[in-house]
Amino acid sequence: MPKNDLVIRVAGEAGEGVLSTGQLLVQGAARAGYRVLTDFSPPAEIKGGYSFFQIRIGSRPFYSRGDSVDLLLAFNREAYDLSIGDLAEGGLLIYDPAEVSPPPSADRTQYPVPLSEIARTQLKFELGKNVVAVGVLAALFGMPEEYLRKLLEQRFGARGADILNKNLGALEAGLRYVREHIITQPGFRRELFEVERGPADGSRIVVSGNQAASLGALTAGVQFFAGYPITPASDIMEFLAAELPKVGGAVIQAEDEIASMNMVLGASFAGKRAMTSTSGPGVSLMVEALGLGSMAELPCVLVDCQRAGPSTGMPTRHEQGDLWLAAFGGHGEIQRIVLAPTSVEDCYYQIQHAFNLADKYQLPVILLLDTVLSVRTESIPRPDPQRIPRWSRLLYQETNGHPHEGIYLRYQLTESGISPMSVPGQRGGQYVATGLEHNEEGRPRYDAETKTAFTEKRFKKLAAAPQDAPAPDHYGDPDAEIGIITWGSTAGAVREAIERAAEEGIRVAGIAPKMLWPVPDAQLRPFLEGKQEVLVAEVNYNGQFARILEAHWGRPLQHLTVYAGEPFKVRDILAAIRKAARAAVR
Repeated sequence: MPKNDLVIRVAGEAGEGVLSTGQLLVQGAARAGYRVLTDFSPPAEIKGGYSFFQIRIGSRPFYSRGDSVDLLLAFNREAYDLSIGDLAEGGLLIYDPAEVSPPPSADRTQYPVPLSEIARTQLKFELGKNVVAVGVLAALFGMPEEYLRKLLEQRFGARGADILNKNLGALEAGLRYVREHIITQPGFRRELFEVERGPADGSRIVVSGNQAASLGALTAGVQFFAGYPITPASDIMEFLAAELPKVGGAVIQAEDEIASMNMVLGASFAGKRAMTSTSGPGVSLMVEALGLGSMAELPCVLVDCQRAGPSTGMPTRHEQGDLWLAAFGGHGEIQRIVLAPTSVEDCYYQIQHAFNLADKYQLPVILLLDTVLSVRTESIPRPDPQRIPRWSRLLYQETNGHPHEGIYLRYQLTESGISPMSVPGQRGGQYVATGLEHNEEGRPRYDAETKTAFTEKRFKKLAAAPQDAPAPDHYGDPDAEIGIITWGSTAGAVREAIERAAEEGIRVAGIAPKMLWPVPDAQLRPFLEGKQEVLVAEVNYNGQFARILEAHWGRPLQHLTVYAGEPFKVRDILAAIRKAARAAVR
């Protein structure tokens, strides 16, 4: 019987076709009815360096990239050396004999495929090596070739018949080589690598987390974006630079992150939904302007695509290490809301929540993606642009009247802490948005009474925000005595670990809140009831979310962390669950 879960890795030198091979394979597979989830690990170097594109493919949904590799295609020796340790026992190694000479091994099946020779000598089309590789992989896991042919026709048809025919020839060469030289070999067990698929589904799309967040921002009505390129967030700016002007918006590449955040605040002051995106080093530079957004009560959205730090750290590697920076970074006490999506699809919806919360509570909202979510591509249902209703700002109406000699009180003290906003040019609505402490009119004041009253005003808004927290994800058995709290992309590995634990008869409950700060107590506190063991799984050293929750509740939690620049393996979470189950029995 065909498998319903196969992990494929294409590894090689950056610029050698690793990314294009993976992308072509994923697009074709998704169209053919396979469910796909990917992980891309480029090098930090500008040119060259080890890179891999990993694809998990089958007939069912997936939530993590997979713990081990079933089928490895190594373009060169370095790719073989750095990836062979991840190949599962009994896995299949495909290698280019011009670049790699692996020793025999009883733990795996391996076949040489002369990718470079086929492209350069047989096809006279050296650039087609990646398409040959696509044909090889497609033939091995049983993908119908017509979907790849149609994809190539759409991608290369406009570039002329010669280019199209060369690529179609490269695809056929890869398919033919497997059929003639591998599948026919004695002892080759095709059932170990052939993958079952569902019906072709035109209602699904293949996007990355960054692309989903960008689409969600467009749906939310973003009108202005300013940013500065940084890995792994740059895709957001590039996507919006191509699409936002089509709907009347503007994108500016600023001279640095400081300028970009201040531009966003200026656009917000002008009444526009505005955002920026960056990674941890950029957030560090934006913190002072973040404080201005809080003090001046200006809505804005900041997307932080976290990567491994500190400093330049590991620019292309994974970590969830920016939570404390996002929640607490800054001089003085900055009011801000922090959200975190759990999947590529969730990126589309959570950025809409971010804009809504920013507008309602008139403060910055930080959306924490991470490297895994930013670069991962998934086949997801076509997003529903009507699912999240759009909230409007509380706007000043001149007819409301204000008891202060007709002067508009931009920072009027209200029961909710939220004051009506105006836009430039609105009659009677002029005011100064300053970073200085101020009174209701916005005039600077330095007395104790004003500082006390307006600090309480701003924190009143923050205290109310959890009532509008997006619904968390729940996994497993809600009545279980073992619980796991997690956030961001780690939720996928937690979900799969809980499912595997259930197969072993271990009952576990899981929850992944989307609002991380302020703590959504009404969502999380009921989860603790009846739990003997509660773990908090996250990719950082200190257990940042765990410590926030411990401080909030005054009770210890078990920290489950990894910090090697890579996401959790499902088996490691499962091992922690088994240990917690043994402790709960005692």
